[in-house]
Amino acid sequence: MKKLLAILAATTCIGTAHAQEIKEFNIGILGGENAQDRMTSNECYRAAIESALGVPVKVFTPADYDGVIQGLLGGTLDMAWLGASAYAKTYLTDPAAVEVRLTKQNLNDSTGYYSIGFARKDSGITSMDDAKGKKFAFAEPNSTSGYLVPAAELIAKYGPLENYFSEVKMSGGHEQTIVGVNNGDFDAGVSWADGVGNWEDGYASGAFRKAADAGLVDMNNLTEIWRSALIPEGPMVVRAALPADVKDKVTALTADLWETDKACAYGVAAGDAKDFVPASHDMYLGIIDARKLSGE
Repeated sequence: MKKLLAILAATTCIGTAHAQEIKEFNIGILGGENAQDRMTSNECYRAAIESALGVPVKVFTPADYDGVIQGLLGGTLDMAWLGASAYAKTYLTDPAAVEVRLTKQNLNDSTGYYSIGFARKDSGITSMDDAKGKKFAFAEPNSTSGYLVPAAELIAKYGPLENYFSEVKMSGGHEQTIVGVNNGDFDAGVSWADGVGNWEDGYASGAFRKAADAGLVDMNNLTEIWRSALIPEGPMVVRAALPADVKDKVTALTADLWETDKACAYGVAAGDAKDFVPASHDMYLGIIDARKLSGE
């Protein structure tokens, strides 16, 4: 992403003096894993941004997605990596609140991922048809792959989910869904992955990979039973009201992260990926329309 850095440098005066227009910089990290793991995975990223901006940088890990959304809307958070649905809610609440800057490019060059249905391998559930009459877990209402997309696709095929499954639960996050299914609290559920590589590894990136890397589950004990249509990777957004040089400096640092600190980029991306690449609002128009139709 050196080209992006060059473009930003040519169009914007990126200097510490300008960064001093802000007193601090706050990053919001969506739920999906426990707060301490989110802090640990992003500490190198926080430190790099702090060094680049010359002001204190803090990471905030709200209990749910809405905490990050409200922080961006209220101006208490300056940037975040959002899921597509969380971005849609932010945009629908205030179209001028944030700017889309980057998204993740996977190892296969795609900028999309999947909602993946899964169950314990010893459960006898090998497809979503087998999950009829079972206890099913989504992540939380503002999750794209953990609720919005799979709910829409499953309703289209099976009708009202409360009639299809014996019980529908919100686990609270992707990690909670994965651990809950693994422990037998739910019969099946959905989480997310890029679909690149091997199931046994949790694929190359995503919630399964994070859970496997953390030793929370052995993927050999779980099995994939369903996969959604391709979902656009969520965007890195910055608060629109920030000084332009601050927004550009953070964007350039992030765009270069796979080249400058691969281990740090791995933590930010929830696993292995190829790059962080430019993104635009138009990539999320379909998800925005889906949220409008859902009435949420």
